[in-house]
Amino acid sequence: MARDSRDILDDPPPPAADARLVYGPEPKLFGDLRLPVGDGPFPLVVFVHGGGWEAQYNLISAGHLCVELRNAGIASWNVEYRACGDVGGPWPGAGDDVARSVEFTAELIERYALDEERVVLAGHSAGGQLALWAATRARLPVVALAAVSDMRESAVRVGPDGAVARFLGGMPDDVPDRYAEASPRELLPLSVRQILVHGDADSGVPYAQSESYVEAAAGEAELVTLAGAGHFEPIDPQAGEFPATVTAIRSLLEPSPPADAR
Repeated sequence: MARDSRDILDDPPPPAADARLVYGPEPKLFGDLRLPVGDGPFPLVVFVHGGGWEAQYNLISAGHLCVELRNAGIASWNVEYRACGDVGGPWPGAGDDVARSVEFTAELIERYALDEERVVLAGHSAGGQLALWAATRARLPVVALAAVSDMRESAVRVGPDGAVARFLGGMPDDVPDRYAEASPRELLPLSVRQILVHGDADSGVPYAQSESYVEAAAGEAELVTLAGAGHFEPIDPQAGEFPATVTAIRSLLEPSPPADAR
């Protein structure tokens, strides 16, 4: 029987990280740092896990992806953050936490063999929204995996009981300023390089959302289509589509070519 990549949520935890570090005063403000073998300096991915901005989900499932990045010679900072169900977790709390975790990379670079010139943000699903949003502050390139890139569209499609409306505290007509602040689609242009990786059979976040986002991004974002893939293949190292995630991350860790060379 073929593996269902949703099983990544229930797989046994990956091997422990090289270090678990606290980046803020709240109990959930910590992250797992994994470093490749060797002397470095290593490129670094700041990874934001998904889970519908709900506190029941955590960074464990993303750890498997981070182990594979380590095996590929890429360091990872897999961050935890507050979410719905945590005090202060709904917007803007989760965003503030992720922004703080990205700022903490300056300390990581001082303490570990990391290359400050090669840092990329990445996130899955709800974490993709947070990573895209954080990129507007950090001015770092971002890989968004099956990301919620249009909060307004998601809320209208799912309704007031959906994850987006719970996270933002209402529907777009109720709290328009929050949608304007939080939705990557409404923040365009982000003025950073972006790659969106999305399965065209995703039943969690519609593939069409990434298509529409990349079209609106007018050249600053690229779409990688995973034919026949669902929502979790981009973060499942056992999925045949998973190498596309590593390739996307690698491509953004390299310098952008000059405009006349493209």
